[in-house]
Amino acid sequence: MHLHKLTLHDFGAYQGRQHLDLRVKPKRPIVLIGGLNGCGKTTLLDAIQLVLYGPRARCSGRGNRSYDTYLRESINRSADPARGAELRLEFSITVEGRLRTYEVARTWAVSGKNARENLAVTVDGGYDATISENWAEHVEEILPLEVASLFFFDGEKVEQLADPERAADVIEAAVQSLLGVRAVEQLRTDLLALQRRQRLSQEDQGVLDQIQDLKARSQVAAQEMSDRSQDLAQVTSLHDSAKASLEKIERDFERAGGRLFEERLGLEATKKDTVDRLAGTQKALRGLAEGALPLLLVRDQLTTLSEQSVREHQAHEARQVVGTLESRDAWLIDQLPDSVPGAVRTALKKKLTADRKKRASAAELTVDLDLPRSLAQKLSALDEVLRADETRACELLAAAQKTVHELEQADRQLAAVPDEQQIKALIDARQKAAENVIVARAAVEHATELVEEARGRHERLEADLQRARDKRARTFIREEELQRVVTYAEKARATLEKFGSALLRKHISSLEVAVLRSFQTLMRKSGLVKDLRIDTDKFTLALTNRDEEPIDPARLSAGERQLLAISLLWGLAKVAGNRLPTVIDTPLGRLDSRHREHLVDRYFPNAGRQVLLLSTDEEIDEHLLRRLKPSIAHSYVLVHDDTTFTTRVAEGYWWTEGALHAV
Repeated sequence: MHLHKLTLHDFGAYQGRQHLDLRVKPKRPIVLIGGLNGCGKTTLLDAIQLVLYGPRARCSGRGNRSYDTYLRESINRSADPARGAELRLEFSITVEGRLRTYEVARTWAVSGKNARENLAVTVDGGYDATISENWAEHVEEILPLEVASLFFFDGEKVEQLADPERAADVIEAAVQSLLGVRAVEQLRTDLLALQRRQRLSQEDQGVLDQIQDLKARSQVAAQEMSDRSQDLAQVTSLHDSAKASLEKIERDFERAGGRLFEERLGLEATKKDTVDRLAGTQKALRGLAEGALPLLLVRDQLTTLSEQSVREHQAHEARQVVGTLESRDAWLIDQLPDSVPGAVRTALKKKLTADRKKRASAAELTVDLDLPRSLAQKLSALDEVLRADETRACELLAAAQKTVHELEQADRQLAAVPDEQQIKALIDARQKAAENVIVARAAVEHATELVEEARGRHERLEADLQRARDKRARTFIREEELQRVVTYAEKARATLEKFGSALLRKHISSLEVAVLRSFQTLMRKSGLVKDLRIDTDKFTLALTNRDEEPIDPARLSAGERQLLAISLLWGLAKVAGNRLPTVIDTPLGRLDSRHREHLVDRYFPNAGRQVLLLSTDEEIDEHLLRRLKPSIAHSYVLVHDDTTFTTRVAEGYWWTEGALHAV
């Protein structure tokens, strides 16, 4: 891009129509424009940006004002607002190997409270309505706004670019737009558009749309089923955790005597029943003791008495029988017939006599207590009663012993029951844990229902999808053909992505070298920076010194930071091939004399094929003018009238004869 001519008509401080010839020649790339502060140097820079970018222009004098307000206030105060102001910029660029000349004319005038603007673009001398109507998009192809900030700048902006974050934005915008990386991305976008243009017939597309819809819904259902399953796993885990927690609390509750605490009322009732049973048993034993039972203590004596009574009874009966038997035996002998031998008679008499003697001896007693004859029968009845009472007493004693044991056991259990205050925390914790288990179980049941519902939906959608696929198999053949186009386009996009990454790395590498060499060329301290790196992801600058230690840009002096920013811009211009004009406003404000000489000798003549240098008399002074003069194609001085507050453009520069006369 080569700027030919800039025309200002009643713009800012420039009254009337002012022209600047900006054409340069080989080895004379500089157009030097001198002006004191407030004379309109920055206005020239604003004019170039305004005519190109309109409301998007980054004009220094606009501030926060609206574009309409800025246009109205940019009309020269001595001019008629109804006639307005005008800016024209003529430049040439090479398009598809052909040099083409553009002239952009932006005019505006005040109508009522608003400014009406008009834009007209001529190409090779002829008005082009299409380009005029779409100039905002067209100018981005010629000189993107982000890139323009790299070539249209003032001294203050140069220092701002030394900030790592600002520098990162500048480098990224430059690499993307200026060095062709964005073109690769645009090609990837075009391939994506090609992919999207691959379409089937309406009928087939309808089938595929249906299938795609079913597939998408099936995927959603599958994802939902997966999510629900994960939710189920989570709530199941929570449920298991809640159960484990409850079981632990139950064990703690058990060890602390919680079961006994819960059974306390039952234990107390059991003890009361045991006490009542023991009392009943003891009462029954006392009842037995009030009867014949104590006679068991003299059972042996009662047995002896019973035996004595039997003997006395037998002796009494024997005494009665003996007298009767003697008469009976005599009668019996007399009744024997005479035929009975004497020996038999004698033997019988002996036998009967012996029997009587035996009975008589039985009737004889050592002691005769003269006991009643009924005593034996009564003692026998008493013995039966005592046996029954003894059996009952044994049963009652065994029951009492068992009851006493049960009572002792109940006392021990009740003694083991913990105090309510001691176990209250465990009771509350167990209650809460039980509630948590109930809630978790409900959550598991609900999650299980959701999983089953999602599985059912997914299975139904899969079945519908399979039926649709079976019905339209031919459509898939056509889709596969189109898909191949899409696939190869995607492969091409992937290749372009790799190419773009490689191109980015190549440009970054070249840019690192160019910026480092530019900085080392401009720096007075040649050994300050040994290496410079640019991050390919964040586009940040990293400096290192000769000891391989990092250098914080904030530690550089104001002049060094300004030179670093200029080096960044110079390096970008070198890598881009210096194909764009460079406009520099007040470039030497914070530099010492040595750095100024370096810029004049090394940078300005080599900054690009066309350099517009806007300077004050203190920046490019008589000494520096002599050093810069061999590289100057045109020089202008901005003459300001302090009475009318207007500026006109005169040829020459301070310390030249024509310029001194004009001033």
